[in-house]
Amino acid sequence: MTNMITNDILKKIKYIEICTKRLLSGSLVGDSRSAIKGSGFEFDQIREYQIGDDVRFLDWKSSARTGKLLVKQYIEERNRTIILAVDISGSSFFTSSKISKWDLFQQIAAVLTLVAEYGRDNVSLILFSDELELCIPPGRGRMHIQAILHNIFSWKPKKKQTCISAVLKQLAKMKRTDAVVFIVSDFIVHDAEPLLSVVAKMYDLIAVRSLDRYEQQIPAVGFLHVEDIETGQQILLDTRGKNRAQLEKYVQDRVAQQNRLFKKYNVDCLELIDHKSLIADIIRFFRRRMMY
Repeated sequence: MTNMITNDILKKIKYIEICTKRLLSGSLVGDSRSAIKGSGFEFDQIREYQIGDDVRFLDWKSSARTGKLLVKQYIEERNRTIILAVDISGSSFFTSSKISKWDLFQQIAAVLTLVAEYGRDNVSLILFSDELELCIPPGRGRMHIQAILHNIFSWKPKKKQTCISAVLKQLAKMKRTDAVVFIVSDFIVHDAEPLLSVVAKMYDLIAVRSLDRYEQQIPAVGFLHVEDIETGQQILLDTRGKNRAQLEKYVQDRVAQQNRLFKKYNVDCLELIDHKSLIADIIRFFRRRMMY
């Protein structure tokens, strides 16, 4: 369930909006409309005729007035759907600093929402743990975007454990072949492959992975008493010497296995760790991938 929208949440949303729009206005992302030679939904401009233009759209009156062949150019809306599937399980609340993984997940989802709004796309939000906790259908418009942003920052998770299969099953049921899907998670899971192969064929699927720095490079602090946030299981870790190296190798092997899995099914993987460059990193990803 959601909390009340506090002033702190509103300030955070406003800050992310300002930073995102500032970067978007100076980027090559553009919007979701493309100039076409022919019929479209919205008139754009009159310009000089170029070889290959459809002669049916010659503007004879303007051409006669200027003495140059001019054509009417229109804008076609792509009306793409962006689905954001965000992990809100217990592991996302782990942190070794002031910024938790959940803080990063929120920022990532918010920026993706705003980029989609900038591109005039439909946006859908799914929040999941080991079950679907919230599903907002695709929509557009300022009220719809604000509702998504408010839920991203105020939703209270009901469950602790992670189950990627839960969201993959939902995506398989939705069957929106025109959609681009971003799964935002730390991907500390073991159940992804069976359904991933199916969903990756249905959608343009992108994994946005964010891990805490201590999950990748374990500090040498001797014996460390730890508790699994999702299961409550407690163990004593030895972070000295060879034991530390083995722990780090385990994490590296898991990430490498995921990367192989993503590559196998043509799933793009965007790695985001540094919150200071997060917005710029996402914008650069859109530019590189030429999604708009």
